[in-house]
Amino acid sequence: MTDSSLLNSELELQEQEELYQQLLLQTMGTMQAENPDSKLIRPQPGTCVKTVNEKDQQKVFINICQSTSVPPPPELSRDELVELLQSDDPSGYRVPMSLGEPHTETDNSSQGCTAYDVVINQEFFQKCQKDPLFQQFVIMVSVEGLENKYNLELSRDWKVLKNRKFLGSLSEQNIRTKSRPVIQELQPQETAAVNARRPEFTLLVEPPAGNPEYLIAEIKLPGVTSSRSLVLDVGEDRLVLTARPSLFHLDIFHPLLVDQETSVAQYNNSTQILTVTMPVVSS
Repeated sequence: MTDSSLLNSELELQEQEELYQQLLLQTMGTMQAENPDSKLIRPQPGTCVKTVNEKDQQKVFINICQSTSVPPPPELSRDELVELLQSDDPSGYRVPMSLGEPHTETDNSSQGCTAYDVVINQEFFQKCQKDPLFQQFVIMVSVEGLENKYNLELSRDWKVLKNRKFLGSLSEQNIRTKSRPVIQELQPQETAAVNARRPEFTLLVEPPAGNPEYLIAEIKLPGVTSSRSLVLDVGEDRLVLTARPSLFHLDIFHPLLVDQETSVAQYNNSTQILTVTMPVVSS
């Protein structure tokens, strides 16, 4: 004789397991749909650069990593790179990269140090490995990016470690797979001239104490009479502003992650100050 209660119990367990699997798949799909424009990547080892933070003379290691998920920069020949480095505004050439959070490590002397992971396109990384000029250029861009994002002062007397591809452990990074639109395009974008000035600006957090809810940028733009001459682009950790015709150009990284889509900007014609209010999503 078969105990029907046992069969019913097994069927109930099977139905519950199937329901659980369905809910799990639905949850995973929802999580992916919540942020379809980004994904987690695990960077591959590349080059380790040793330098010093000028503020406290502490050793800093930069792990320049590689990934096929990071988009490549615009095509650039060696002659074009030489011309770019000799120009007044080498920052006009953008190298897409992901700048990771600092992590505490221990060097070969058992001394504490700080390491940062910078991820660039794999094909561009291989190109830099073959040409010392490109390698020095990508190190310079990485150093400047970290300085802007984390308020550092890194020594330019860096050293590439030949027998080490990275220091510490490489963590997964969340990168954007699709660029988001600017919060407001007030005029067709034009390239800023090399003689454009860097405006005075301040970054404030609200509330001043505790967890920040808003990052507020106040940018002084003397001589700008209308917001129609401004082009503003807010990224998750970056702000770019151009004032036509070639009056001001500002390109800064900030230490907080903000929500670009809900950020707002207001320009006061009387004070000639642009205020950008950006909701903070992570500090």
